[in-house]
This record gives sequence, structure tokens and C-alpha cells, in this order.
Amino acid sequence: MNNKEFITKLASQTGFTQEESQKMVTSVLKEIGKSFEVGDPVQITGFGTFDIKKRMERVMVNPATGLRMLVPPKLVLNFKPTNTIKTHIKKGVSE
Repeated sequence: MNNKEFITKLASQTGFTQEESQKMVTSVLKEIGKSFEVGDPVQITGFGTFDIKKRMERVMVNPATGLRMLVPPKLVLNFKPTNTIKTHIKKGVSE
């Protein structure tokens, strides 16, 4: 599902126009982005939790040359789904 399909579906389910739905989605995503910039986790009830984790530096080996390189530490986005979502995915159920 792309953004346009998502907005169309959201608008039809909520009764708002597509423009209003687009503004709401954009606002929500901006606020989530601001939380990530500060380092705060974002928990969406019934869906899951997004948080920022620090990946430590590590040594990587290039398989073609055998050259060892140091990969610097970096911040990555992590998502942990709720048990309900995990169960739906395992069963192949989509809502």
C-alpha cells in the first residue's frame, strides 16, 4: 500500500476529505520524527513501539578481499510489534 492508497482508505473510513486526512497523517509523522530526534520512544497502542538504539562499533571483513574494516557506531530505528500483531503475522491474518 502506498501513501495515496493509504490516504484514500483512511479518508473513506473516517469521513474526512483526502486533504484533511493527508494533513493529519503528515502531522502525526512530523511529531513522531521530532520524538526520534530527541531520542524518545514512540509507543502506538495496539501496534508496537518504535525506539532508537545505538549499534556498537564492530569489525567487518570484506569477503572478496579479506580486508578487515572498522564500522563506526551508529543509531538505528528499532520496532517491536505488540503480541497481537505478531500473532496476526504468524497466522497470516490481515485486517
